[in-house]
Amino acid sequence: MKPSANSGALINSNAVTNSDAVTSRRRFMKRATGTVLGTVLLPGLPLRATQTDNGRSANQRLSIGAIGLRYQGTVITDKAREYGDVVALCDVDQHVREQARASFGSTPRIFEDYQQLLQLADLDVVLIGTPDHWHARMTIDALKAGKHVYCEKPLTLSIDEGKAVREAAATVRQIVQVGSWQRSDSRFRLAVELIRSGRIGKLTHVEVVLGKNEQGGPFPEMPVPRHFNWNLWQGQTPEMPYIAERSHYTFRWWYEYSGGQMTDWGAHHLDIAQWAINSDPVEISGTASYPEFGSDRFNVAVDFQARYRYANGVEMTVLDNGRNGILFTGTEGRLFVNRGTISGTPIDELANNPLPRESWSAYDFDNLTRPERAGKLDAILNHMGNFFDCIRESRTPVSDIESQHRSATTCHLGNIAMRVGRPIRWDPTAETIIDDADAARMISRQQRPGFEVRSTEV
Repeated sequence: MKPSANSGALINSNAVTNSDAVTSRRRFMKRATGTVLGTVLLPGLPLRATQTDNGRSANQRLSIGAIGLRYQGTVITDKAREYGDVVALCDVDQHVREQARASFGSTPRIFEDYQQLLQLADLDVVLIGTPDHWHARMTIDALKAGKHVYCEKPLTLSIDEGKAVREAAATVRQIVQVGSWQRSDSRFRLAVELIRSGRIGKLTHVEVVLGKNEQGGPFPEMPVPRHFNWNLWQGQTPEMPYIAERSHYTFRWWYEYSGGQMTDWGAHHLDIAQWAINSDPVEISGTASYPEFGSDRFNVAVDFQARYRYANGVEMTVLDNGRNGILFTGTEGRLFVNRGTISGTPIDELANNPLPRESWSAYDFDNLTRPERAGKLDAILNHMGNFFDCIRESRTPVSDIESQHRSATTCHLGNIAMRVGRPIRWDPTAETIIDDADAARMISRQQRPGFEVRSTEV
């Protein structure tokens, strides 16, 4: 069953054009007093922490529905059980949803179409663990249904989708946390705190290593399995013959559904780098080679690299080979961090020069009440905890819509620069590519009728 096609206006790629704004939307939304995700709370208006929309006390456990239950979707659903009760599950693959119901007990109701799950009146929270091309549409639809949302990274398939999600969230009280869980990993958070504290002097350069894109194909076309709703899985993307490697984990190596490592690992590492840089890119260049064209093979870049210059003068290089992680270089030292280690002179000096943290709320390090945890599963537990904390307290989570839209934009711009094969200039206030019509067209994607990402009238 297709999602409804009448839930609001189509994305308007020219909707954000105020290039004369003194500050970016991100800084306004972060610093404005008394706001929840951009919604102004008038004096005397009760915060949502006192009561949920269905009338339950905020101290009661919230009910959770999960959409997309292959590996990562199951991981986040398992971690969410620490803070709420799983009552509904949805996946377009019958085998996956039946296995998930067995994993989470016999109580959850199961659905093939996520729109039916969203209609549940007793549902408070929606977890989205689907492939990238469904993230924005499902987030907007869940907000429209009055649900809080935890959506896997990257937030969007295109830059314009991020504008639509932001517009949808601006008029509601629901909380959205994006699954860029490295923000809740103590190593990565400490790295950003040290950089922003000036412990390596003035930041000048960042080097990010993501790893190679996988290559493969040609793959055979096959009959669509009876247990798999291929039409619904494809969603907004071009209708294609069924190839098993297009779906499930390997979707990320097809440009139709994702962006390769630039939006996979990039949604983690570029997000941390940009959190530390505390600015937006204005010039982007990239080089890449691509596999032989064919609809039966992976089509993301074989070899790639990208370079960014930020508005504050910092330069960032993104590579597909080398030691996975982020290397920060400043005028007074260097610092390296990845999922296994954090090292550099600032770390060596912490014993004698501790890092004060009382003032970090000013920089949106709002996850400090959680225990210090490192590593994927423990960090996701923290990340999910921050999400539920913010639901109870009506505050902005550590991976909010604006920061994650900006980080995803940076990933998408790298891919766009590679695809056009020339440097591009970006206006981060107007959110447009300057003087390059071909590149500018790539900030959005053509969408199949009935599956468009819509923004207004949430």
